[in-house]
Amino acid sequence: MKKTYIKSILAGSAALLAVSCSKDFLDESPTRYVTVADVTELSGIHPALADGTVRGIYEMMFTTGLGGTTRHEDFGQKGYDIYSDMLSGDMALTVNNYSRYSNFAQLITTTDFTYLQANYTAWRYYYRLINAANLVIKGLGGNNAVLTDAKNKASMGQAKALRAHSYFNLAQLYMTEYSETSKVLPIYIEPNGNAKPQSTTKEVYEFMIKDLEEAVVLLNGFTRSDKYQINQEVAKGILAYVYAARGTAADNARAKQLADEVVAGGTPITTKEQVLGGFNDIAKNPSWLWGVDITLDNGLDLVSWWGQMDYFTYSYQFAGDKKAIDVGLFNAIRANDVRKKQFFTGSGNNNLIPFNKFYAPQRVAGGQRNITTDYIYMRVDEMVLLSAELAARMGQDAEAKTQLKKVLSQRFDNAADYAYVDALNGAALQSEIHLQTRIELWGEGKSLWAQRRHKSPVVRGANHLFLAGQTIPYNDDKLDFEIPQSEVQNNPFIN
Repeated sequence: MKKTYIKSILAGSAALLAVSCSKDFLDESPTRYVTVADVTELSGIHPALADGTVRGIYEMMFTTGLGGTTRHEDFGQKGYDIYSDMLSGDMALTVNNYSRYSNFAQLITTTDFTYLQANYTAWRYYYRLINAANLVIKGLGGNNAVLTDAKNKASMGQAKALRAHSYFNLAQLYMTEYSETSKVLPIYIEPNGNAKPQSTTKEVYEFMIKDLEEAVVLLNGFTRSDKYQINQEVAKGILAYVYAARGTAADNARAKQLADEVVAGGTPITTKEQVLGGFNDIAKNPSWLWGVDITLDNGLDLVSWWGQMDYFTYSYQFAGDKKAIDVGLFNAIRANDVRKKQFFTGSGNNNLIPFNKFYAPQRVAGGQRNITTDYIYMRVDEMVLLSAELAARMGQDAEAKTQLKKVLSQRFDNAADYAYVDALNGAALQSEIHLQTRIELWGEGKSLWAQRRHKSPVVRGANHLFLAGQTIPYNDDKLDFEIPQSEVQNNPFIN
């Protein structure tokens, strides 16, 4: 039975707290919602208030329109997962009857800061989450508070992890590679604050790492009630991604340590059966580390991730804006790999859509109108593959092969089918791990992150409706977002 745990009175407390880098967008003392003063005054007495405000941030992650528009691509975290997968080239827009993602897929949006699509919505969405997290942190005593109450520590740990997660997504979307001295994002550590100048990439990464290292400590001993909450394992997973993105030798070693600790927690790898099971129910996918149980109370319909990705949901993927796997990537999947079956093969508009990876369980074409299928944010397979990648980066080829084969053993029927891995070393092994990461996590919003780490070019296959056959360098300016026009106009520190 589906639960309605995340729909609460307090959920709205964070959901509509406006945020931007300009005072013009801020409401210092919103009368309809919980304020900084409310949380500050009451959280010490009633820790549930801080916890409820954190719940509101989680609801923001799948709230439509939080990017400040009514566009049907504006539906929270999973919307930006689609954008990032398209940037990587692994997700192809193959049919475009309704023009959703059209300008983005042509890489027009990413070179023109006047476009609301992507540029504005991502900026507004993530800074709203950051503002809401800052509300919780301020209410619990501020960034340097020393907490003793277990519930308040858990709330603080989640808020800091959510803040860092938002900054990490911004960093991945608004820059193509790590460059210490480049000015990139304004850092806000207080709610509803004045406009700030852009900090350097080095400063942003140091800030994220500080937040997440503190979150890992604060979340020690926290037992979550549901998987929509960030626990210590999820915080470690996010932190591993941040270290791996920065990529120094010390960072790689720390990232691998964190990934291995997550894997050691005992969460099982996704099985062969689950790989074809629809990725639609958090209760039936024990490999999920972080996700949300979507219910009818959440009010999602065609404007949703499922609407954009699932043929069996009444929306764009069903009706004519098709998102499919890049044909070159599909051809790289070995014939006896179970993941080859995730995609429809045949003539017509549905060729290579994720027909057997993401689907509403009734499997009626266009049948799901009101969304009850769940959202996935992270699963343990990611950490196994990241551990393999980092081991290969550090020259630990034997360890890298061991980790990689943990996943491949659940994708092939016989060990002989993936024995080819044993002959790989050095750059060839690193490329194979990158390939397997792209295949395994297709459509889950991780392909761009892997591409940034691997520094590999985007190669668009023949089935892309736009820019088919083109090769684009990984650090091309077309592959990151522009700071939106509204921010440039309203923040006096950004030129």
